[in-house]
Amino acid sequence: MDIGQKVKVYRIRDRVSSAVAGKLGKVGTVKEYKMTDGSGVGVVVQFDDKSATWFFEDELKPVET
Repeated sequence: MDIGQKVKVYRIRDRVSSAVAGKLGKVGTVKEYKMTDGSGVGVVVQFDDKSATWFFEDELKPVET
């Protein structure tokens, strides 16, 4: 995943709030990387409504443009 890349949330592997669960199937832009638990890297995704949250890379798929 590259910063600025468009991605789609295609799965969520942990229990999350309804606000985050509502992002399932949505497309956003990768804004930055985030260290998760010391052994993994997540990415912060910003959506059209200006909200942003982080996801594991395996929860996202690149969007073909």
